[in-house]
Amino acid sequence: MAKAPDPLHEFVLELLSGAGAINIRRMFGGAGVYQDGVMFALLSDDQIYVKVDPALRADLLAEGGAPFLYLRSSDAKPIDLGYVSLPSSAMDDPDEATVWARRALTAARAAKAKSPPKKRKTKSD
Repeated sequence: MAKAPDPLHEFVLELLSGAGAINIRRMFGGAGVYQDGVMFALLSDDQIYVKVDPALRADLLAEGGAPFLYLRSSDAKPIDLGYVSLPSSAMDDPDEATVWARRALTAARAAKAKSPPKKRKTKSD
């Protein structure tokens, strides 16, 4: 039986529609937001976090955004994955959200271009 559509996913698809065609894939306890195979945002605890570079991080933090911190376990040190939440003003303004999303796409594409290609496993591995 198919899962019912997630209201947050539907909201995000509409909010960020100005950034072009995007899709959302469930992962772990949240979801990734992708365009052309590049993950530029993640959804967790009803928040939208976008991929950042140093300039975008500073701008989002200045607007009230908060970094996404991953905890492997309750006693582990938080890991900053390079995502910052959208400011609350963008959650009600598709034009503002689109500006942030486009900047996040630029940051995500640049980060992907810098990272070495993933080695695919073969049957002999």
